[in-house]
Amino acid sequence: MQVRVLLFGALKDLLARESETIELPDRATVEELLHQYVRNAPLIQKFADSLAIAVNREYASSAQILHEGDEVALLPPVSGGAPDDTTANALVRIQRDPIDGVALTARVKQGEDGAVVIFDGIVRNNTRGRRALYLDYEAYEAMALDQMRELAREAGQRFDVHRIALVHRLGRLQIGETSVWIAVASAHRAQAFDACRWIIDTLKKTVPIWKKEYFEDGAVWADGEPFPAEISLGRGAGEL
Repeated sequence: MQVRVLLFGALKDLLARESETIELPDRATVEELLHQYVRNAPLIQKFADSLAIAVNREYASSAQILHEGDEVALLPPVSGGAPDDTTANALVRIQRDPIDGVALTARVKQGEDGAVVIFDGIVRNNTRGRRALYLDYEAYEAMALDQMRELAREAGQRFDVHRIALVHRLGRLQIGETSVWIAVASAHRAQAFDACRWIIDTLKKTVPIWKKEYFEDGAVWADGEPFPAEISLGRGAGEL
């Protein structure tokens, strides 16, 4: 059978391609697919403890059986334009144009709100003492949007907030530009603060968005935060 494999972040650079179609035995598992990659490119082994896999845009275990035509994404830890996905209480978007935070905040703020809490994630001019020139962001866009929608939905229920705007930018960003904007409107400030913090912390661990940092002396994919245990393959898979 054939499956389509998508590669992101450092894996894309390591294998010098973004996607490919590969042949597997019928009812092969995710783990068998990974073994095939390691045989052909042993350097992938260094990602064994930090890799996650998505099958048809949903996180998958190493034991999941694959089928003809499946789309499999190999996901290194995340660093964390599409059209708006606007529901009754959330605006979720991925875009390549600059983010207009003022306009987004105006869209979530209503008369019944007592607080709007904003997180403005910006590109800084240094990383661990190295002067940064600019960043490139990339994403597994369809899955990233699904994950962001779910974050907004869960935050609304978990923290009882009124409305949420969650927007992430892709492509090349210069120093000082906004990479992610979150606005949470609520009747009370405590819920809005808690929801905003939970959204950005969870996004940075689970949404498939990566950044590449460019310096005067080279470029590197940013080290991502470890995936949560329930979606990480490596910690239970041992040697691939």
